[in-house]
Formats: sequence, C-alpha cells, structure tokens
Amino acid sequence: MNARISTSLRFLTVSVVAVAVLEASLLSAIADVQRDGPESQGKPLPQDLSGDASQGRDVFRFETFGNEGFWTDAVKLPAGIMAAKVTPMQALRLGLQIDSEKMEPAMADRLTEDLRVDPSGSSSKLLNDPAMTEALVKAGAVIGMSPKNGKVGTSCALCHTMTDASVLKVAEGGSIGKRLDGLANHSLNLGKIFATAANTRALYTIAQTQLDANKGKTLGRAPSGLTEKSTEAEFDAYFSNPEFYPIGMFDDTFDGNGNTMHNTPLFRQDLAAPYGSEGTITKVEDFSNLVFTTLFDQTMLTTEGGRAFVHTLAGGAGDEMIDDYVKILQETGVTGYPYVSANAQMTGKPGELATPIGFRVDDKSLLALTAYLASLPAPKGVVEDQEAVSRGGNVFATGGCTSCHNSDQGRAVPTTLHDMAKIFPGDRPDILADRKPPLNPVLNTADSFFDDKWAVVNASLRGEKRGVAMPLLLDLARKPVFLHDDTVKSLQDLFDPSRGETTPHPFYVKDSGDGNDLSAYLRSLEIAGK
Repeated sequence: MNARISTSLRFLTVSVVAVAVLEASLLSAIADVQRDGPESQGKPLPQDLSGDASQGRDVFRFETFGNEGFWTDAVKLPAGIMAAKVTPMQALRLGLQIDSEKMEPAMADRLTEDLRVDPSGSSSKLLNDPAMTEALVKAGAVIGMSPKNGKVGTSCALCHTMTDASVLKVAEGGSIGKRLDGLANHSLNLGKIFATAANTRALYTIAQTQLDANKGKTLGRAPSGLTEKSTEAEFDAYFSNPEFYPIGMFDDTFDGNGNTMHNTPLFRQDLAAPYGSEGTITKVEDFSNLVFTTLFDQTMLTTEGGRAFVHTLAGGAGDEMIDDYVKILQETGVTGYPYVSANAQMTGKPGELATPIGFRVDDKSLLALTAYLASLPAPKGVVEDQEAVSRGGNVFATGGCTSCHNSDQGRAVPTTLHDMAKIFPGDRPDILADRKPPLNPVLNTADSFFDDKWAVVNASLRGEKRGVAMPLLLDLARKPVFLHDDTVKSLQDLFDPSRGETTPHPFYVKDSGDGNDLSAYLRSLEIAGK
C-alpha cells in the first residue's frame, strides 16, 4: 500500500475515533444538564435587588407599617397574653423565639444564674414569671412581636426567624439566643397563640368559615366552619386545636378556607420565584406588600379595594364573608380601622399583583426587604453518611426527580407550574363557583384538603394554570414534615410507594434502601461555596 495512502487512512481512523469520543462526551454533557433539572426552566422571573439590604434587615425584623393597631386594638393579643398570665417558658413552648441580644442586661444576668442551677430552664424564676413576658415584649426580645408606641405589632420574623439556641433550647419548642433570620419556624404554634388573644374573632377572614353563599359547605380540616355568630370560645377552640390548625403552619389566604400551609424559609429568595406554593406572585416585593396590606391587618379587606379584590376571588361568598367580618368588628367594639398605612402615591387598581387591594406600602422598604431576603445565606446541608449521599444523588439524577427539580441549588428553581393532576392524581374537583377568566373556577376535591390551598387563590390570578410551584430544596434536615399540608411525616415516607398512586406527590423509589439514600442526599443539599 502506498505510504501516503496508509498514513491518510490512519489519520482518518484516528479522526473518526476522536469524533466519536467527542460526540459521546457531548451526549454525556447534555445528559448531565438534563439530569440537573427539567429541560425547560420556565419563564425567567428576575428580582429587583437594588434595595438597601441593611435597611431591609430592619424591615424584616421590626417593620409593621401600623399593624400594631390591628394586633393590639382589634385582635387584642397583648391583652389576652396578660389576662392568661403567659410566662416566658409557656411562650417558648409555643415555639416563640427570644433574642438574647435584646434582653435587658439585668434580665440576662438573672437568666444566666437560673440556668446555672437548672440548664433546662424549667425551674427558672424569670422564665416562669408572667411579668417577664411583658418585659421581654416591650424590649423587642420576643422575635416577630414589634413594640410600637405602647402597642405591639407583628413582623416577618415571627414565622421566619430562629435563634442559635446559644442560651436555651426548649424541646419541641422555641429557643433563646442570637437571631438566625430566614429560617422557617417549624415549631411555632401560631393557632394557639392566636387563641390566646382577647378577640380572636377579629381573625375571621383567615379562619375556616361556613357561609350561606356556599350552601353551608366548608373547606378545611374542621368538620364545620365558623360564622359571624360563633362565640369567642368557638374561635379559640378552632385555632387551638392542632388537628384543625397544625403546629408550624399558617393560613395565609383570606378566603374563608381552612387551608393552613407549613411555614417556609425566606433565605435566598432571589432563587425562589414564583412565590406561594400556588405560584401566584412573581416578585418578592409584591408578595411582601400583599402580606403587609392584608394578612398583617385583615381590616384592610373592608376597604373598597379590599372588597373588590375579595369579590373577584370569591364572588358572593366573598361579599358575605366581608359583610360578616364587619359585623364581628362592630360587635366586638373594634373602631379606627384599617390600621396599616399605605403610601398615598402607591395606589393602584385592585387585582393587580403590585396592588391587590389597591394599596401598597413604602416601595423603598419593600425593595430593601427583597435585597435582604436575597442576601440571607442558605444553611449548610447535613451529611451523616457520605456514601448514602452519593447513592442518593444518583437516585435523584436518574429516578425522575430532575423532571421537576434542579439538583444545583445555586440555580433558581424552575418557574414552571405543574398541573394539579400531575402532582395529585387523585384530584377530582367539583366546580363550586364560576369566575371570570383568566381566573379558573373555584374547584375543590371533597375528600382531600391537599388542594384546598388552590381552591380560591391560585396562579390563574396572573393568567397561569392552577398548579404547584417548585420549592427550594434546602434546609430539609430541619424540616419535620413534608408537603405543604404536613400529610407526610418524613422524607422516607414521601418516597414510600405504599402511600398509593393517587395520593399527592406519588413519585417513589424501588425499595426502602433507595428511599433512605435519597433522603440522605436531600438533607445534604446546600448552595456550593456559600
């Protein structure tokens, strides 16, 4: 054979092999990308991070925009706490957190001495003195309770801050130490705290109601709902019953449904859009504004804009709920509402995401809060068995998890919403009421409370489907229960096929060993380099 031809053939052979190797590498790289998350990440929802994060810290920890009027004069929570003679230890057992750096020096010294004698704090004179509860609140040491002008309001920190427990940790309760902002408080018994108020009836719009417009039907965990005629004792019984209002949960929709959802973290919110498990809100500042102008002062719903928005959501049932609410406020002597101060220059059309009830609080503060929530670092993952974590990572990458979730937690979660039928194959909703498009009808599956969260408030408010938004997969080692409705008691249970094919999140692994490994992997997740 001609030497030149022979050399050419050898070169061609090497080239073909090189191309084959390169092609295999490219295919492998593509497969790796696909395993990292769904091919379609959805429409980008970038956040405005131009705000002052240091100002945002104060907004997160202390800002009320005037809601102290609601909590003090309408709900009368401070009066209820005093009447019940709640001690600091009882408050801790309800999951409340105490900032040790806000304690008066003399009080801190007394506590140090008490804990030297009894490290559990059970016999501490200070922690068992009701007078000390008021002193701690006035000092701003009870996290999430903001003292303002002789009254007490509430801030974001109530549900989304823990402490490092450097002073004291109460078993299955709260702690005393330095603040760790952004962490979900899984042990907060918010229902019991509400029930302590002297006028719990003022929380009617976030209770489970029973309305004539709904022909007496009620959505929620309780067998029957509350009405404008229900007594204070009946309201207290509802909120304080963990079967109806579970620990670690909060009913964050003013729709008369008993649809509590588990507290979520607020760190790295630049990665978490859209917001709410139903994916209704696209920007953090809009989500924050909705909280400040409605949930932290529910009397704002009685305004013209509030009524318009609730009517859009729930029609005649919404009108009835607000009318009933006004009756309750009148009967319980509540005056001077609404209390939250919205920026007169920041009004808008009710129903818009920026101004759902036509009001918006100070935009500079909202953007500062957004910047702070984006700056909060995600906790480190927990690794107990590195080999199990490695095996679990392979299960996550090859077992279908990345069809919805990203494995790289430093990457924003996919913004696509997943149909309820996919997440909850057993969803067989009845149409309870028609609504004007783009809102979908009010839908509910009678034998499940999983979908109650989406019945009235869902992403059809912004023209999206009624579906589930993806959560951050971070700080899962601290999380005691799973799915937004707390129906799954561990990560291992979440992947156990005995839960059935029609139950929510029916995505399982082959055997219990794979489930344990996958659980270990998820508990280990963190943002690399953070």
